[in-house]
Amino acid sequence: MSQSSSKIGKSILYALGLCAWTFLALEISSFVFAYLLYFILGAETLTTPLWTTIYHSLMYIGAFALIAIVPYKLFKKFQAKRPTRNSLGLKSTPTWIDLGLAPVGFIVYLIGAALLTWLFSLFPWFNADQVQDVGYSTYLAGGDLIIAFIALVLIAPIAEELIFRGYLYGKLRGQLKLGALAATIIVSLLFALLHGQWNVAVNVFALSCVLCTLREITGTIYSGILLHMIKNGIAFYFLYIAHSS
Repeated sequence: MSQSSSKIGKSILYALGLCAWTFLALEISSFVFAYLLYFILGAETLTTPLWTTIYHSLMYIGAFALIAIVPYKLFKKFQAKRPTRNSLGLKSTPTWIDLGLAPVGFIVYLIGAALLTWLFSLFPWFNADQVQDVGYSTYLAGGDLIIAFIALVLIAPIAEELIFRGYLYGKLRGQLKLGALAATIIVSLLFALLHGQWNVAVNVFALSCVLCTLREITGTIYSGILLHMIKNGIAFYFLYIAHSS
């Protein structure tokens, strides 16, 4: 086997391992905090909007710690490769270009999601109308509605962009030197897989492809965070505001 082939093989294995660890870290964190809060608070308390939001926040923090902090604290050989603000796509501050590209990316995402949904709708097993379980009742008002908004429109986009387009995409493009297309497909497939339902997976795959492209163009995740917030904000409106009016 040539040296270049060996290097490619190692890069592929490392990329798969990185994706597997990201997946496991999210699942482990979700499991640990769900059962920890369950035993402390009880099942009924855990289902309230406030504690659901606290649970999701802890889950994201725990997952990020497992993915991007713990290995570099435990193993000295990883120190030179530890995440930095630049590698996470957090260099400098948001620019007008970041802000301007977000709505453009949203339009591209809508077109891509519509095309993919139409394509998968050709298969009889695909249910495009299956409702996504976001962890909150569709009947919320007052403070509970505000709490759900904070969780779904603010916390989730920031956390998911930091993990997927920040850490994972940054690692694949930077340390592993994967091409933009390969890194985008890998990250987007994993992002889709973690959302479970076929119709949601198809939608967020298209979203992730656009988010990765924005990361590639701008070098940061700021534009992606804003686009993700726009997408979740519109979904939140139709699910909770328009639904109740």
